Amino acid sequence: MPVVIEMVSDLVCPWCWLGKRRIETAIAMVPDVEVELLFRPYELDPSIPAGGVDYKEYMRKAFSSPEAKERSGAMRQALIDYGEAEDIPYRFDEITWRPNSLDAHRLVHWAQGQKKGAAAKEALFRAFFHDGRDIGDHGVLVDIARQIDLDPTIVADLLSTDADVVTVRAEEKYFREVGITGVPTYIANRQFAAQGAETPEKLARFIRHAAEHPPAESA
Repeated sequence: MPVVIEMVSDLVCPWCWLGKRRIETAIAMVPDVEVELLFRPYELDPSIPAGGVDYKEYMRKAFSSPEAKERSGAMRQALIDYGEAEDIPYRFDEITWRPNSLDAHRLVHWAQGQKKGAAAKEALFRAFFHDGRDIGDHGVLVDIARQIDLDPTIVADLLSTDADVVTVRAEEKYFREVGITGVPTYIANRQFAAQGAETPEKLARFIRHAAEHPPAESA
């Protein structure tokens, strides 16, 4: 029985890109354990309007005090340093727009159905944190779909509707109701959880612990 790891994350969360790379490294560190990695949606700020908002203005409001600005600067530098070690090219200065991430989560949902969830996550993280693209824009999402070999016409048609909005919202609601308040969070077999972009070594131990304590079979 594989260990099912559900990574709950947001596509506008820089720690989540780091967390994705680290969980993938952790999985490679336990080759004797079969792991199925699934990506689940979480919006850090679902109040963002559908069209998004100016990024710099949003960040000014979010980190308005001198102390908060200092923390934000330190966090960015830490991410840049961690990113260099993980070959993640953060370019925060390129970001000009803070999108609503719902439609990006819909794209991941569709990609995951085609076994391309990891490719979609990686492409979306890179588009936002390296290229400074608006991943709430349907044209950008269709272009990313094309990059990962999803049918861009089908994706464009789906994005023009409310397809799977209810499904994605329901998943988000579930994870909030079970107590997740920060991402990335990893859930193994719906039994064990680890939160934060932990080191690959710690995540590998987390995976092995889950493998050694499988869910009880239903009677």
